[in-house]
Amino acid sequence: MIGAEAFLAAHGVAIPAGAADAAAGRTCVPPARSRRGGAGRPATGGRGRWGGGAAAAPDDPDDYEACREAALRLLDAAPRSSGALRERLVAKGYTEATAAAVVDRLAEVSLLDDRAYAESVVRQCAARMLGRRATMVELTRKGVARTLAEEVAEEAAQAGVFEDAAWELGRKVAARTRGLDSAVRKRRLWSAGARKGHGPDVLREVAQVLIDGDGTFDD
Repeated sequence: MIGAEAFLAAHGVAIPAGAADAAAGRTCVPPARSRRGGAGRPATGGRGRWGGGAAAAPDDPDDYEACREAALRLLDAAPRSSGALRERLVAKGYTEATAAAVVDRLAEVSLLDDRAYAESVVRQCAARMLGRRATMVELTRKGVARTLAEEVAEEAAQAGVFEDAAWELGRKVAARTRGLDSAVRKRRLWSAGARKGHGPDVLREVAQVLIDGDGTFDD
């Protein structure tokens, strides 16, 4: 009896490389599979388009130029306060001193303006119908210094920004609850106003006019 390899060769049939290896008693090694499971695909580091790996730390935590470039990229992505930018740079691995020096320099050349940034945050809060208390929380959360946050919030309060926001919120709640019992409407207004950070005085006035007075002012 002749072997399978000799039989196929005698009849002019090409023998696949894997079959020839198997016939000779050798093991055919399959192509390497990548971590993604596809045969022959190159392995990736997991930080491509969908990768969630952490960014590499800088080679030199005191490298001022590299820190400055990182700061500019962060500012290009979104406006930030000095405090928030400094925190992000330190989180990336730069030293406190280097991050502070970069932030100070960017402020000197007007690439960072904490007051302008704080005022923009107040405008955003007003558009969301937030009161002074909630706006202060937002300013602090975004890294605005407490003293500046209080100053900008006070200026906005004097300009009637938060009062206008309370009235806008009141109009929306009043329209949404029209037809319900007056007590229910007031509760919903107070609940919404508290969540938005408005004080009791302005909410009481809004309730008296828009709910008790049915939206009309007394002469």
